[in-house]
Amino acid sequence: MRTTQPPAHQHPPAAVQNDLVPPVEILFDGTTSREEFIRHGEGFTSHFLIQHGALQSGDRVLDLGCGIGQKARVLSTFLNSAGSYEGLDIVRSGIEWCQKAYRHLPNFQFQLADVYSKHYNPFAQFLARDYRLPFVSGEFDFVFLSSVFTHMLPPDVENYFSEISRVLKPGGRSVITFFLLNAEALNGIGTGRNVIKVPHTLQKGVCRIADPTCPEITVAYDEPYIRSLYQKHEIHVVEISYGFWCGRKDIMKSLQDVIIGVKG
Repeated sequence: MRTTQPPAHQHPPAAVQNDLVPPVEILFDGTTSREEFIRHGEGFTSHFLIQHGALQSGDRVLDLGCGIGQKARVLSTFLNSAGSYEGLDIVRSGIEWCQKAYRHLPNFQFQLADVYSKHYNPFAQFLARDYRLPFVSGEFDFVFLSSVFTHMLPPDVENYFSEISRVLKPGGRSVITFFLLNAEALNGIGTGRNVIKVPHTLQKGVCRIADPTCPEITVAYDEPYIRSLYQKHEIHVVEISYGFWCGRKDIMKSLQDVIIGVKG
């Protein structure tokens, strides 16, 4: 599964540390080499988080689905001593690696979210639809999720939206990636131009999936449904960058669609 790709012309705000690049053999975030891991993390962070999401160096940041530190690596040189980072993921091996690699950075913390996923964490304690983020309300200036809702089913996404809204401060920003089904995307699917295949309707008017035997492998959501969740949870959509997953022209070097929101 490919993750959201970075714009090739973007660069990180500062030089980053090579010791925060995981060994190739433990990568599970869709990248297949150290170079690709670096390029994706730097491009997404610079373009979508900093430039378009208006991330500030003193922000308190939540990376929900932090993987093995792809974006954390870049943020380690962007956030200053007033800023802080919390990374959550359901893959224990990634969290354990990050806890060791970032132990010299006291404002960077990583926690296991022991949440069930048939594909990624089949023996977990909690269902995503019931999970409560381990943070107080209004704690974060900035929350982002990359390649998370593309692997989650509707009741789980709805609960996560509620939790994201809860932990965001008023005026806090969110950056979230999706496969959004709209007229243009459906046209691309209908003409076979889509590189991500979602042939099965799981819930009409809500989402389509790639594999009925393991629905969470790939999930695409109807854009009006996703917009309704933003509205319900008082996060205003301020910008959408559409990716090339459905056959659009590859302008932004982003596979997935990216929504930037601000909590009202």
